[in-house]
Amino acid sequence: MQQQATPVRAARLGKGVGPVPGAVGGVVLLLPGGEETSTRRPSPLTAAAVRPLARGLARSGRAEGLVTHVVHYRYRGWNGAQAEPARDAEWAADEVVRRYGDVPVCLAGVGIGGRAALRSGGHPAVDSVLALAPWLPQDDVALPPEPVKQLAGRRVLIVHGTDDRRADPELSFRLAGRAKKANRDVCRFEVHSDGHRFAQHRSEVTALAVDFMLGTLFGRPFSRPLQDALAAPPPLGLRMPLASGFGQSLGR
Repeated sequence: MQQQATPVRAARLGKGVGPVPGAVGGVVLLLPGGEETSTRRPSPLTAAAVRPLARGLARSGRAEGLVTHVVHYRYRGWNGAQAEPARDAEWAADEVVRRYGDVPVCLAGVGIGGRAALRSGGHPAVDSVLALAPWLPQDDVALPPEPVKQLAGRRVLIVHGTDDRRADPELSFRLAGRAKKANRDVCRFEVHSDGHRFAQHRSEVTALAVDFMLGTLFGRPFSRPLQDALAAPPPLGLRMPLASGFGQSLGR
């Protein structure tokens, strides 16, 4: 019995949220979650889950001409060495260059999308990487560690809930530590007592994402907590607590 071939599909960008193309000053690519292994089509719910963040970022960056796009993957799974979402993220960055020209790009991913953002951060168009609750594989001495050298020259923010049961926060801490050795512009915030979806502190996480995005893409000054996290040596800058109510005094 012949094994059924994996269907060939194409990634695509969701409808842009922001100004008309002639006024684009920067782009955020939203990378949704996924599964470890699956060749099924992505669930529409995963893209829907990141659209509120896409809209919030676009509103905050409207004056600078920010456009956000949700990336629609070809397949639901990461699928081992195929790293499907990372390949789709690189395609999406190429597509941004084709559509908008030389504009700064931030990759912002959630879960599996966070891993894709980190893995694809070396794309020439990418200026910054935001990984929210990134799903990372367990350490395996038989396999090479998750790469970090591609993040050199990018500013990187990882945010993880300490009670995440779907994506181990300790794994993102270890990756952040290795990345910090290759690139000083790496920091990580911990959202205490929150889970994978940041249900308790979603507004604070969104405010931190906006702060990071406006600073990396448009040169706005970072908030003091973000400045401190980037400047602090490990492990302090990699276990920075996200304060309750963060963002309320930023005026954004």
